[in-house]
Amino acid sequence: MIESTIKTPGSKHIKKDQAVFRNNPFTKGSFYYRKIEDGLWLTVTDIQFKHNTIIKSVYDENKPSDHYTITFTLFESEVKLQNTFIDKIPFQNKFWGFKKPGTDVGACFYKGTKSKFFIYYISPNWIEKNVPLNKLDKNIPFKKFLDSDKGFISYQDIVPNAEGLSHEILHTLKTFNDDIFNETQLKSQAFSLISSFFKNVFRDVRKEKYQEKGKADYKKISECERLISINLNEPFVGIEIIAKKLNISPSKLKTDFKSVYGTSIMQYHIQKKMDFAKQLILNTDLQIKYIAQEVGYESKSKFSIAFKKKHGKLPSEIRVNNSVD
Repeated sequence: MIESTIKTPGSKHIKKDQAVFRNNPFTKGSFYYRKIEDGLWLTVTDIQFKHNTIIKSVYDENKPSDHYTITFTLFESEVKLQNTFIDKIPFQNKFWGFKKPGTDVGACFYKGTKSKFFIYYISPNWIEKNVPLNKLDKNIPFKKFLDSDKGFISYQDIVPNAEGLSHEILHTLKTFNDDIFNETQLKSQAFSLISSFFKNVFRDVRKEKYQEKGKADYKKISECERLISINLNEPFVGIEIIAKKLNISPSKLKTDFKSVYGTSIMQYHIQKKMDFAKQLILNTDLQIKYIAQEVGYESKSKFSIAFKKKHGKLPSEIRVNNSVD
């Protein structure tokens, strides 16, 4: 991963900082890498896409692939509002993925998208030493996934405050040579995030048939996600209509989407509405009744019920708490 990034056209490698800065016709951004300890590496990519781009893993057949990866992805796009005074607002999506060695995965990103990828590369020996997988109940979903021949599993925003912790990690990487304690701090930060990830996935109770390696149509699944995210103020149009628009069968669309995003299309649509509503509550002065309309609810009370089901608090409670802060 590091070698291929350094060799990418338009890249400038700053060896002492373990950083690569890229500016080519497709992307612009930075890439930091660091060995945290034996069996554990971290790379952080902060990137903006200049064109619609598909990213897919490719493996060198001459090099064994034996590391697992945990990926935390933040990507930001713009959502158009109905409000007269606010035309568009950035909307951030968060995803986690756990990948077995040698698994083909990919994603499609649209022009103007800004993304951060925090990827932890973990050897089997490191997992055996630090993560009690052998003590897991064989009936929990994550254990079933590990015992299956499936290669990849994904989650929504499963780790509390992952965004804040990840930004602290990025700051540590950027200033690594400025403080002799940064090596210890980075190890502590990484262990905290990884352990929190595993604790939460062990509690996950999903029931699904995991997707076979490399079978998802990432371009069409990404377009499906985009259609949802840019139309959060509209009622859900239905899987059949989306599938017809994307020229894919409804059954494959449902299976592929769940394998990539870890939830059904309908549930994802609801989650994104509530996540977007929370962002509007925290970052704008829009009245809650107008925020309800922005995410497709004519009734403020029905919106409040759906919001509390997702976030555990009423919209008014979150706004009051944020105002106090």
